[in-house]
Amino acid sequence: MRHVPSLALLLFAAAGVLVCGCGRHESAMFHVSGTVTFAGKPVAAGRVDFLPDFTKGNDGPHGFALIKGGKFDTRQDGQGHAGGPMVIRIEGFDGQADNPRDFVNRIFKPYEIQRDLPKEASEQTFDVPVSAANGLVIGPKSKS
Repeated sequence: MRHVPSLALLLFAAAGVLVCGCGRHESAMFHVSGTVTFAGKPVAAGRVDFLPDFTKGNDGPHGFALIKGGKFDTRQDGQGHAGGPMVIRIEGFDGQADNPRDFVNRIFKPYEIQRDLPKEASEQTFDVPVSAANGLVIGPKSKS
């Protein structure tokens, strides 16, 4: 019966491999930086979300980046994306908030485009058309 402890150890190790192998693997995350313009001018403040396009079979993690002075970078204020087919959602603001992280005074409605992003670090340019502001309801500016 000297083989029982060895057999038990072997079974325990095999079970550990199976449990670890069946877990969800972390997907690779890819960084993206670039520029965002609206009506030909840099967007002062906002956010870019990189959402996997489930309709095209992409189910990886989503990413995001904050827009500052028309530029964004997932390495600085954000998180990388999964790559592949993505829905890119852009929100833009005038940047006049007291705190640069506050998003007030929207300059266009949330704008979405579809783009296949590379599965590597990349630079992207997003041009939001003037039509994205059509129907935007702007409330009175608050005085703090």
